[in-house]
Amino acid sequence: MDASGSREANRQYYDAFSADYERERGKNDPGGYHELLDELEAGYVQRFAQGRDVLEVGCGTGLVMLRLREFARSVQGVDLSPGMLEKAKQRGLSVTLGSATELPFESDRFDVTCSFKVLAHVPEIETALSEMARVTRPGGVVLAEFYNPFSVRGLLKRLGPAGKIAKSADEHDVYTRFDSPARARALTPPGCVFVGARGVRITIPSARLMKNALGRRVFRAAEHALCDSPLKNLAGFYVAAYEKRAPA
Repeated sequence: MDASGSREANRQYYDAFSADYERERGKNDPGGYHELLDELEAGYVQRFAQGRDVLEVGCGTGLVMLRLREFARSVQGVDLSPGMLEKAKQRGLSVTLGSATELPFESDRFDVTCSFKVLAHVPEIETALSEMARVTRPGGVVLAEFYNPFSVRGLLKRLGPAGKIAKSADEHDVYTRFDSPARARALTPPGCVFVGARGVRITIPSARLMKNALGRRVFRAAEHALCDSPLKNLAGFYVAAYEKRAPA
């Protein structure tokens, strides 16, 4: 499948997903699994983006953007799915239709460009990362989340049955890649240097274990304690940080 065909498949997948995307997210599951992931991801962005301009690539319905605008000077989102963006617009968020491999923004516009749960579905990963770096100002940071094959989640996703995401679609209907922490370092965009990482979902073998109060309390404490430890290399989601260097 060529790049345009892949984008169209992803668009259809996420448009189908948008109808039930928040069924177990946000206000529908406060303190739950997905809210913990959003909290850890947004918390890592805050380390680099306090009072600065932020772009989220693949913003979906805007749940992470809501967290980002609590500390950023400005927050812009871009997504391939009109269905997802409609929900973000209803929240009053500033969002634009566009592809991760052809970002509709001028160069050097944002201080931090981040992407979560999206790059794993982009075959042209180098192009997407280069685009994220292009729109980031020198001295700014690109935060890119990868699906880690060396994690419990990675093993389950690659070896287990495909999960349903809509009445007529499952996870096999979209391209999915897994990139190790070492591969994430090797994918450092041109003009950038790898400066760190955070691990998300290190201890949680199944999201179902966070359906009760005890599970939420235990796993929430564990994830916060370990997200920046060496165990981040075993996380289901590995968030790499790349600093864009000023031209020599």
